[in-house]
Amino acid sequence: MFIRIFLVLLLPVALHAQTPALAEGDIIFQSNISPQCKAIELATHSRYSHCGIVFKKNDGWYVLEAVQPVRETPFAEWIARNRGRYAVKRLRGADSLLTPAVVNEMKSAGAKYLGKDYDSYFEWSDQRIYCSELVWKVYKKATGLEVGRLQPMREYDLSHPLVKATMQERYGNNIPLEEKMVSPGNIFDSKLLETVVSR
Repeated sequence: MFIRIFLVLLLPVALHAQTPALAEGDIIFQSNISPQCKAIELATHSRYSHCGIVFKKNDGWYVLEAVQPVRETPFAEWIARNRGRYAVKRLRGADSLLTPAVVNEMKSAGAKYLGKDYDSYFEWSDQRIYCSELVWKVYKKATGLEVGRLQPMREYDLSHPLVKATMQERYGNNIPLEEKMVSPGNIFDSKLLETVVSR
């Protein structure tokens, strides 16, 4: 009887341990196994090739992300893609900077991108959008902060054969080397952020 009571009391603790302490506005990162994602990791020297922003709706967590199309994905579904391996970063000073009003502004800024096509050409426009561009623009619009350094495509490492093949397939001989971009790795390395979860 004692053991049964002990297990019942322990269950909520175990469940809580499996759920990270998320906060609205957190930025979540993962790697992927697609050739494009591998090329991104090689070109950016980062283990992460995808990212999104965590928000809460109706007592459930979801990730605003740019896939095809831009959408809100339930948190559990999002982390299951990479067998539960992911990292979460949080804006330093988020308790004072990401007020409820600012979070609502972030949600509004993100909502205008819902349903837009994924930008596989990584152009800096709002017609189509890629994952780290979405995160960067939502933060810039709502907070005025630039979470990650913009840099032209030529500054990434384009020397690996897989990267070269991906670029050739995507652009042919018209590679936009001066196109400004922001990668998941740029955002992950931002000094404005601190790691709160790494799995």
